[in-house]
Amino acid sequence: MPLDLSLVGKPGPKATFEYSWKDTVLYALGVGAKKEELDYVYEGRGPKVLPSFAVVPAFRPMLDQLSKTGGNLAMLVHGGERVTLHAPIAPSGTLVTTATVRAIYDMRKFAQVIIDTRSEDATGKLVAETSASMLFRGEGGFGGEAPPKASPPVEAPKDTPPTFSIEEASSPEQALLYRLSGDYNPLHADPDFARAVGFEQGPILHGLCTFGFMMRHAAKGAWGGDSTRVKAFDAQFRRPVWPGETIVTEGWQVRPDAVALKVKVKGKDDAVILGAWATLG
Repeated sequence: MPLDLSLVGKPGPKATFEYSWKDTVLYALGVGAKKEELDYVYEGRGPKVLPSFAVVPAFRPMLDQLSKTGGNLAMLVHGGERVTLHAPIAPSGTLVTTATVRAIYDMRKFAQVIIDTRSEDATGKLVAETSASMLFRGEGGFGGEAPPKASPPVEAPKDTPPTFSIEEASSPEQALLYRLSGDYNPLHADPDFARAVGFEQGPILHGLCTFGFMMRHAAKGAWGGDSTRVKAFDAQFRRPVWPGETIVTEGWQVRPDAVALKVKVKGKDDAVILGAWATLG
């Protein structure tokens, strides 16, 4: 069934997300936070909230818009994500999110849906914006426009070794833990489902889980581990990661307030994330 192009530019209904410190801590643990990052996993210290938590209230309204496109959700994969923070995320509270399909592009084998979200607090103050690139496998070739080419605003200098490289093993249960923050796609839990949609090795890690690892690593490598200083970050997902693999984030600090990033899996040559960056506010 062809995708419904009439959705483009029409905001979806507002979605209210109420959360407590337990939700922010569960998210932090889901993206690999350790006991050394106690500020993010212990309510006695706030807790502080990782900026990438912004994808959690955005997930449900984004999925609702995707379901209206008519695409096969079983064949959906995450192509990329950008987060921009306009205010600190409180450790508990209410966020109201609106999702809008910005564009639907034809990538021959894939259909690409770009969805933007805005999350406001209970007073109406803008807290975070996200932009997701979602790919419907096998649903391209419908005669639509190709996505525009764009260079990332922060790029690594060519032929220059990274400023830092951080390795961290994910656990075999990492996807099972991360999915408790709201992404219940069986691709990340059910071996039979994963094989049925083309992943013979089994359930893959959520791209947004790897995204959270990357953001933590950027803060650790460039800004002393204070993730709350990070205000914008972006990643283009290129290959899957499987739970239990070791995630390696390489960073080039091109300015005091900006790093270019690349993410690999230890023991494999090909990057799983390219065109990535993070900046301070």
